[in-house]
Amino acid sequence: MKLPVDDSTNLGFQIAPMIDVVFVIMLFFMVMAGAVKTERELLTTLPGTAESSTGDLPDEQIISISESGEVLLNDEPIDSPTSSDLPQLVGALSRLKQSSDNAHSTMLVTIASDENAKYSRAVDVLDACAAAHVSNVTFTVSEVE
Repeated sequence: MKLPVDDSTNLGFQIAPMIDVVFVIMLFFMVMAGAVKTERELLTTLPGTAESSTGDLPDEQIISISESGEVLLNDEPIDSPTSSDLPQLVGALSRLKQSSDNAHSTMLVTIASDENAKYSRAVDVLDACAAAHVSNVTFTVSEVE
């Protein structure tokens, strides 16, 4: 038997589904509270915002290696293209490293190599950095224009 439905029939507020939803939400928060407690017990430090300071900028020196093997320190030619031990570069890097250490700053050397330069020339420059006790060395290639 089917009951006739008209607009005047009001079924009322259904409380049973609302109680079910409240219990599910309460269960969710109880489970999440246990996870937060476990995280605190592990003594982990989550990453946050880093404090920036303008005084700790590294002292960057750029060493360029051309296709012909010429080495440039901050756009100034140094040593001959055929020299493999690069004594002038070692001396200049040693002086720059000493002044950087005296100023309590970090020295960063960026090697910008032409994409057609020989790998052995880059190794020569790395050997010169090692001889000057420079440890922060990065690489880049010249951009194609």
